[in-house]
Amino acid sequence: MKHPVLQNRTRLIIWWLVWIILAAGQILLFYFIYGYFDALSIPDTLLSFFILSVLILSLWYPFSYINRENTKVFLIVFSLIIAGTVFISLSMVITRMTLQSVTGDKLFFGIYWKSTLPYRAGASVFIYILAVVTYYLFISLGKLSEKKAREAKLESLLKETELKMLRSQINPHFLFNSLNSVSSLTLTNPEKAREMVIKLSEFIRYGLSKKDEQAVSLRNELENLKLYSDIEKIRFGDRLSTEENIDTQCLDLKLPVMILQPLFENAIKHGVYESSGSVTIKTEVKKTEDCVQITISNNFESSPSFRKGTGTGLANVENRLSLFYGNKARLITSKEKDVFSVTLFIPHET
Repeated sequence: MKHPVLQNRTRLIIWWLVWIILAAGQILLFYFIYGYFDALSIPDTLLSFFILSVLILSLWYPFSYINRENTKVFLIVFSLIIAGTVFISLSMVITRMTLQSVTGDKLFFGIYWKSTLPYRAGASVFIYILAVVTYYLFISLGKLSEKKAREAKLESLLKETELKMLRSQINPHFLFNSLNSVSSLTLTNPEKAREMVIKLSEFIRYGLSKKDEQAVSLRNELENLKLYSDIEKIRFGDRLSTEENIDTQCLDLKLPVMILQPLFENAIKHGVYESSGSVTIKTEVKKTEDCVQITISNNFESSPSFRKGTGTGLANVENRLSLFYGNKARLITSKEKDVFSVTLFIPHET
């Protein structure tokens, strides 16, 4: 496990600032309580706190080992007590030996050491406890960070899976109808059948070439829609026509792949299938201050035999918009007289 202080520059700076503040506090304490403020108390403080800081930094490695997973609580407590005893004893011994070798007056050092010993022991215990609490905080923050990363990854995988599932529901109905039409045209009009097969292969290639939910430009989506409408025009002939009113400034807008195809499919299903006359599907794209509006509309015949759809196609498109853009995009439907419209409101930037 990486050291939480040494691997982070900001934490390391804060770490040494805290020790400097503690050292300044000890110098003042020695002066006001013990009356020491001389050539020994200042080096003593700096040296003792440097030794403590190095030992505390080293403490992380046995500490992280003690707190590994599946370790029983009583073993952790026992190990921390042993580690604390070793830490405090080691810091006192190293500090005493170093200071004693520096001072030339052993008698003065003996009096000085004995008078400050209770404070040293208490300060070492306090610093050790503080270090243990701090390291537990680092462990908790690390686990929280890992948990958030796992949740984000899981959410991303879930989102990707849901998007793939929604996308997989787009093509089968259209594909089956197209293949049936090709089968019929091979007998009545082989040339039209050949043209339909070519366009159908290009259409399917477009869908398969876009892996996962990669964003594509509106230009590519409109080109794919033209393939789709051309295929359907071969099936329905003069009964189906299309019109476009596209703001060229919007052609680079990024969209989820094949997000518009279900809207065309609905227009044909509830327009051409349910009408005896001709049906025109209109595509309008315009840019506003807040978003890009994409409207696909078709005329239809209102009759008692008109079959209302299940709404699956529109629901899938709405769900994909929500997953791709969050709450920044929306879908609105409207029905005026004999014209049904679906409008997508897409943010300028994703």
